Amino acid sequence: MRRRNWPIALAILFVAQLVWYLWYTQRIVEALEDNAEGLSQIYAYVQESLLGVEAPPADDILMNLQTILRGSEVPLVLSGVGDTILSVANLPFEADLAIPEGQARVRDYARELDLRRPPLGDPEVQLVHFGDPPEVRSLRWIPLFQVVGLLITGFLGILSIRVQRRSEAERAWTSMARELAHQLGTPISSLQGWLELLRLEPGERPKEMEEGEIAGELAADLSRLEKISHRFELIGMDPKLEDVSLLGILEGLQRYLKVRIPRGVKLGLDLPSDLPPIRGNATLLTWAFENVLKNALDALGGTGGAIQIRCTRETRKQVLVSISDTGPGVPYEVRRGLFEPGVTTKERGWGVGLALSRRIVEGVHGGRIELGDEGSGGATFHIRLPIQQTSE
Repeated sequence: MRRRNWPIALAILFVAQLVWYLWYTQRIVEALEDNAEGLSQIYAYVQESLLGVEAPPADDILMNLQTILRGSEVPLVLSGVGDTILSVANLPFEADLAIPEGQARVRDYARELDLRRPPLGDPEVQLVHFGDPPEVRSLRWIPLFQVVGLLITGFLGILSIRVQRRSEAERAWTSMARELAHQLGTPISSLQGWLELLRLEPGERPKEMEEGEIAGELAADLSRLEKISHRFELIGMDPKLEDVSLLGILEGLQRYLKVRIPRGVKLGLDLPSDLPPIRGNATLLTWAFENVLKNALDALGGTGGAIQIRCTRETRKQVLVSISDTGPGVPYEVRRGLFEPGVTTKERGWGVGLALSRRIVEGVHGGRIELGDEGSGGATFHIRLPIQQTSE
């Protein structure tokens, strides 16, 4: 059987067991109801005999009682003096009491019954040996069926979780590969353009560009490729953490984006000068903040607006970085899975930027990133990072 068919087979097995279990318990209920009816008849006969109100003859009452007892399917053995078997009812086997072999077999069975319950009566007169009704014997299997059902349910649950996690991991790797290809595409295309320029004669190059100028641009693109490679290398390992300045990271991002953001978009920065250092990796933190800022720029959609970065010391052990934009906000149906790989509000996007930011902030730095709910329009992301603790 193929591995992918195991969940279906187990599910069918579980449903079949459930149906059988319901049928099995219904049979037990019906049998118990019949026994209750028989006990009620016995009680009625006894009351009629005691009260003497239109009671049938004693022989008829005894015959009816014997019929009811036999119908209860309770194993009964009546033994007399010297272990002589006088009468039996509802035995699981046939036995002829008229021959020694039949007597011996029933006596052995009576001893087995006595191991569970002591016989009733006077040993000098007669004893009644009795066993469990079939309903009780059936009920003994119920715990086993319940355990098997729980095991199958637990196994199906674990299997479904593993399948879900594998699917999420595959989606994450697919999104990561697409993001890597996207980030590599720009500098690679630029390198191809510069190479085409180098193949031209000096007089054919635009604005008489010198080879030294082209070499500088090539070096810049190669530096960008190296930076991208280093980022993805760090995200797949435990990077070295050291004291880093949030002021330096955020101010550097402001300078980087200031000349690249569209016209009509204002980027504000509100940072206290006495902000303490944090324990982190500057390369990865820069990437995390850059992804959030790019998400804010995409939200503005070229229509203009404002992005504001605020940083405060929230507690003694934690700093808070809030990045707000004046865009349309995040739809309610997307908010819950916003940081999952593949979830995006953009028509052309792979939804990996915020997932990477969460991996960097929470997985690497032990912080917290979440979407705020200010209710004033736009979107605000709150990023909390632990402060580097100094020994006093």
